[in-house]
Amino acid sequence: MTKRQQAKTVVVTGASGGVGRAAARAFASRGDRVALLARGRTGLAAAADDVVRAGGEALTVSVDVSDADAVEAAAALVEEAFGPIDVWVNNAFTGVFAPFTEIAPDEFRRVTEVTYLGYVHGTQAALRRMLQRDEGAIVQVGSALAYRGIPLQSAYCGAKHAIQGWNESLRCELLHSGSGVRTTMVQLPALDTPQFDWVLSRLPHRAQPVAPIYQPEVAARAIVHAADHPGRREYWVGASTVATLLANALAPGVLDRYLARSGFRSQQTAEERDPATPVNLWSPADGPDGHDFGAHGRFGEQAHSRSAQSWLSRHRTAVGAATVAAAAAVAVARGHRGA
Repeated sequence: MTKRQQAKTVVVTGASGGVGRAAARAFASRGDRVALLARGRTGLAAAADDVVRAGGEALTVSVDVSDADAVEAAAALVEEAFGPIDVWVNNAFTGVFAPFTEIAPDEFRRVTEVTYLGYVHGTQAALRRMLQRDEGAIVQVGSALAYRGIPLQSAYCGAKHAIQGWNESLRCELLHSGSGVRTTMVQLPALDTPQFDWVLSRLPHRAQPVAPIYQPEVAARAIVHAADHPGRREYWVGASTVATLLANALAPGVLDRYLARSGFRSQQTAEERDPATPVNLWSPADGPDGHDFGAHGRFGEQAHSRSAQSWLSRHRTAVGAATVAAAAAVAVARGHRGA
């Protein structure tokens, strides 16, 4: 089969920047047809250029994922242009950096509608099409914060926890029905993306990810792998994600106290926040003629471009087989020496 015949139709929400932008490029690099869903037109246009340069086909759809009807219309448009959707990646989100007591009810609702219900709407639109064909993969882009809440991000953590529980329910239902459609979740670490320059913040200093920080391409590789291997219920990306989730499972109370001491300081730089910084909670930060934020943020010098843990996770079967083979070889060698 040619690369073109093997190409898949992939939908990525939140594709104008950050992880979505990097994932769109990763799918395009293997010749996939990539539908880019987001609100900001400047970022969408630039993302489409990225996809074409990487070797894929691009379709841009300006849509707010909190609007279920708009997401359904977007899915119909994608299939009209590209054919049946093979992969749907839910990634769009927004958030608020502030103590819970400083978040207005409408702001909390907005974060929930975009970050949680946006995934629900995207998945419903995908399932309406995939279930008829009994095939397809849905990737929920998650976070270590889907299991472990941290201070100053209560709305985002709440939405990610909701995604985790809802996706588990959906996965069980698909398995019960014997469906060929699969859903999987990718739990990500801190990443160098533009979110820290467009998420609404009421912190005194500029927001930052908690180290260690990874480049968005690390997440993109994991998302593409998950789309190709959706039978696994979830993927943990980055050693910090593994450490956080294990610590939370074993000693959540200890982690509560640790984050109470360190969580405020570790999420802020020493630089004062500029109140004029664009905010994407209610409207796209790039605007119709605005700045293209791209995939990367301002922490590139601190960010890791590789994750040994993520590589081992993706290749655990091969690594396990190699380990067994090596152990067997050692045992045989020792047996010969003993003889």
